Amino acid sequence: MKLTATFRNKFTIIISYLFILLFVYSAVSKVLDFQNFQVQLAQSPLLTAFATFISYAVLIVEFSIAVLLSIPKTRTIALYLAFGLMFQFTLYIYIILNYSSFVPCSCGGILENMNWTEHLFFNIAFAMLAIAALYLSNDWQNKPRFYISIRLVAISLLSIVLMAGLFLISEDMVQHRNNFVRRFPPFPAKRITVENLKFNSYYFAGENNGEIFLGNTSAPALITKMDTTLQEITTQNIKIMDTLFKFHNVQLRVLPPYFYLFDGTVPCIFKGNLSDGKAVLQSRKIPGFTKAVVIDSTTLIIRTLSNSRENLLATVNLNKDQIKNSDPKLLVKQIDGLFDTDGTMQYSHKQRKFVYLYYYRNQYTVTDHYLNLVHRGNTIDTTSKAKIKMKYIKAKKQRVFSAPPLLINRVSAMHNNLLFVNSTLPARYDELKMWKNANVIDVYDILTKSYLMSFYIYKIDGEKVDDFIVTDTHLFVILGSNIVSYKLSKALKEQFK
Repeated sequence: MKLTATFRNKFTIIISYLFILLFVYSAVSKVLDFQNFQVQLAQSPLLTAFATFISYAVLIVEFSIAVLLSIPKTRTIALYLAFGLMFQFTLYIYIILNYSSFVPCSCGGILENMNWTEHLFFNIAFAMLAIAALYLSNDWQNKPRFYISIRLVAISLLSIVLMAGLFLISEDMVQHRNNFVRRFPPFPAKRITVENLKFNSYYFAGENNGEIFLGNTSAPALITKMDTTLQEITTQNIKIMDTLFKFHNVQLRVLPPYFYLFDGTVPCIFKGNLSDGKAVLQSRKIPGFTKAVVIDSTTLIIRTLSNSRENLLATVNLNKDQIKNSDPKLLVKQIDGLFDTDGTMQYSHKQRKFVYLYYYRNQYTVTDHYLNLVHRGNTIDTTSKAKIKMKYIKAKKQRVFSAPPLLINRVSAMHNNLLFVNSTLPARYDELKMWKNANVIDVYDILTKSYLMSFYIYKIDGEKVDDFIVTDTHLFVILGSNIVSYKLSKALKEQFK
């Protein structure tokens, strides 16, 4: 049936007004909640690195197309632009659903009540309406419909190249050249249980096969064991076989079937078997140390001081009573080599990798279990140099902070290839109100030196994260006198290697 020119014209006008309604409503909705719109763009795996630019560009394009559609002379061009925009939205959702590491929350506006699949079909439908309007418009009478097809194919190919480029460039920028934008995928860790330990002196000493071990600074000779439900709790007293030492800061570590007690101020390292609880002195040649991690049944990595009073890493072999210092340049000095290189120490038994994370800068160092450098990586904040001010007090012969330092990475945990970091700095699109009620955890893959995601750990009675530990299935957090279990999502567990 041959369609009349009047019908074709009216159909084109109706479709144009539908697009005007869609774009104006969508743009106005974004303007009225612009900050939230930017935050949602920042969570997109495709658009994170370009959230600021795209948030303005989308508004300008939507309003501009709406204006062009309302003018008869520019309506045909506007329909091509409308098709291009809807096709790009369709590609965006297709990539999110099929190639993204996670699916973010919806984009709000007119589509806020639709899921991503419904978004996809909605966009396809409007793209088809634009095509129909172009083929039924009067423009094809001046030029064959073949030219309309060529233009649509060209716009489609250009859109594919553009969206693919955005995806690849954004992923590279976020993971390796981040401008401090966090990603919060939906529910990577779900809170399950909260138990009150009654004392705020507990810390994590280790984990093994679904069990977690706690140490206690007020009762250093006590091992507390809990299951993942936090309901089954057992305690074990440690029998220290040599009590002549004056302990100052005893720390417990558990790596079944053994446990370790050490105090770097003495200094001393005790080792025992969980079966009998007897702690036996291991070495008498250990230098003073400030931190230690257990590598295996006979080896520890300690942080000690060099002759120039700078932080230095070393391995301790308990069987051979042997100390081997690392390369003095392994910890990168920026100011004084002591405070500026302070940080946390973690070890992955599965990957056999040691990670040193700096407190005051956006860097971590990865080595093998012999302290040979593997590579250096960066956290997503932009603080590349420690912001600390030092002063030397002659009377006490001590270097102290002359102003409060800017703490970047507060607490960390390691499991397999993933490094979990409790950061203290809000990122570009973080909601500040969340920082009053929650602690943020950033997740990194040390093998690829890439940032993966972030999630919140909600405070209890305003308490910050004191310590946390990660297992194959759970994350456990100590907040003051409370211990909280979080179940890891499938998407997060799939990142373990």
